Amino acid sequence: MAVSLSLRKPLLFLLWLGLSGLGGGLAYLLSLHLGTQELQATGLSRLEQYDANLQREIDKYAFLPQVLELQGDVRALVRGAAGQQPDPDLIPRVNAYLQQLNRRAQTLVIYVLDGNGLVRAASNWSAPDSYMGEDLSFRPYFRDAMSSGSGRFFGIGTTRGEPGYYLASALGQGAQRLGVVVVKLSLDQLEQSWFNAEAPVIVADENGVVILSTEAGWKFATLRPLDQARRAMLERTQQYNRRALRPLGVEFLRSLGPGAHVARIKAEGQVLAEGAGGRYLAQSQALAGTPWTLTVMSSLAQVHQLAQSRAVAVGAGIGFLLVLALMLDERRRRLREQLSARAALQKAHDELEVKVQQRTADLSASNQALQDEIVERRRAEATLRAAQDELVQAGKLAAIGQLATGVAHELNQPLTALRTLAGNSQRFLERGDTATTYLNLQRMGDVAERMGRITGQLRNFARKSSGSLEAVSLVRAMDNVLSLLELRIARRQVRVVRQVDAVEPVAWCDRNRIEQVLVNLVSNALDAMQDVEHPVLELACGVTDGMVELSVRDHGPGLAPEALNHLFQPFFTTKEEGRGLGLGLALSASIVRECAGTLTGRNHPQGGAVFTLRLTLASTCGIS
Repeated sequence: MAVSLSLRKPLLFLLWLGLSGLGGGLAYLLSLHLGTQELQATGLSRLEQYDANLQREIDKYAFLPQVLELQGDVRALVRGAAGQQPDPDLIPRVNAYLQQLNRRAQTLVIYVLDGNGLVRAASNWSAPDSYMGEDLSFRPYFRDAMSSGSGRFFGIGTTRGEPGYYLASALGQGAQRLGVVVVKLSLDQLEQSWFNAEAPVIVADENGVVILSTEAGWKFATLRPLDQARRAMLERTQQYNRRALRPLGVEFLRSLGPGAHVARIKAEGQVLAEGAGGRYLAQSQALAGTPWTLTVMSSLAQVHQLAQSRAVAVGAGIGFLLVLALMLDERRRRLREQLSARAALQKAHDELEVKVQQRTADLSASNQALQDEIVERRRAEATLRAAQDELVQAGKLAAIGQLATGVAHELNQPLTALRTLAGNSQRFLERGDTATTYLNLQRMGDVAERMGRITGQLRNFARKSSGSLEAVSLVRAMDNVLSLLELRIARRQVRVVRQVDAVEPVAWCDRNRIEQVLVNLVSNALDAMQDVEHPVLELACGVTDGMVELSVRDHGPGLAPEALNHLFQPFFTTKEEGRGLGLGLALSASIVRECAGTLTGRNHPQGGAVFTLRLTLASTCGIS
């Protein structure tokens, strides 16, 4: 026994450590998974935004080559270069036109090449480093335009060394191509607008070279090694003007789905690791109309830090619960010892009483009559006490019966919502949509909690007790009710019309009970429109005469005169047998009275019934 007691504490300590560590580990993995999913969704949104910005920047100038193709002097210039008789003033006129157009369009340069790739006219004709007379036939955009009619290309200029995006279009008649007009754009302004981005952004071209980046050290680095053949091709085309293309050192650790990876930058001096081992969530997508790829690198540091914090919190919570359980077990053991001692004392007392009875058995007959009378009186008292207990029990059973019928009525909608959410969760699990399933489970927990609050509300109604009051947004309460009854509203195709004041009304009431009142009013409105072809539910909330007023109107047949006289009377109902016991409005009116408000019902002049809930404005109770 001594050995068992000596081992008990170390074993319990090891169990405490194990369970705390296990709970913390599971919390860490779950938090990491959910945080990564949320970061992935944010990254997709950023991808779409940056894609749209880049496409918009390029599309602003996509029409310029076609505009130049329609210009008569430009066509005459390339025809003259092809052997026709040129005008001696033609080249100066074209140069001046290109210079003016370049200034207005705010492009880097615009120039015209003949069929051999020689620059015949350029917007920078007057600059010392003008393109005039240069042979650019080796450029891919010239060859693409001469072969297919148009070309697009990102590269670094061989004359000025400026990086830019080239838009090229062939000039000529029909299939005969006599020259090419080229517009060179600068993407620096777009790149500068990305510098305030929360996550690094890069754009890589068809060669895997970073041509745009929010990180200056990453620009003109390669995402993958270049083989000898591609390096030779880049040397011929001078696409990057003989710049050293160093590897960026991106290492993809694992895939998270199409276009998403956990990555790490291995090259020293090219990234400031923000925790989590310098790991990023790399999300990429191809840019439409270009061979480029847009990538967003979202840091996983905050996700790991948050997961660690939650793991520590969960581990500490589990440890606290285990310590509390041990304390309760120790207390139960001591109570058991006390009960054993009390039982021994009672046994000794019983034995002593038996001895006393044995010694008093020889009392004289003169006392027998008195003993009989005492017994009779005790029997009468016992009978009276039993009758009283039966009356109290009967009263309890009647109250329990009334509460049970109310619970059956009030819990019908939450139970239906639970079944619906459970069914939806199963389908979402089959589709692999764990995020929506997790949201449904949260809603199921909220509904179950609300069911518990309903039973408490019914108990408080029976005892005429009031709950704690607080500042409650009736608009938010109304939204909660509509969310709870969303499936029922959608199934009946009910059109919901909401009218809310610009300043959100805040009432002084019990939040849980007022939401149950709204559930009952909206449910009754939906029942009233059961046979209406186009049901409409109108909800209005505002402040009238210093009171918060919320009205629920249906477009049903309205209230009969008999119903108007007994609206809030318990057990009065106009519904079919088995669909209601007539306790809903009675309970709702009692709840509203406990919140110092009023609940009224009437027929709307334009048809249907309208119930109006009036509550005290929170600001009049010293709450702002």
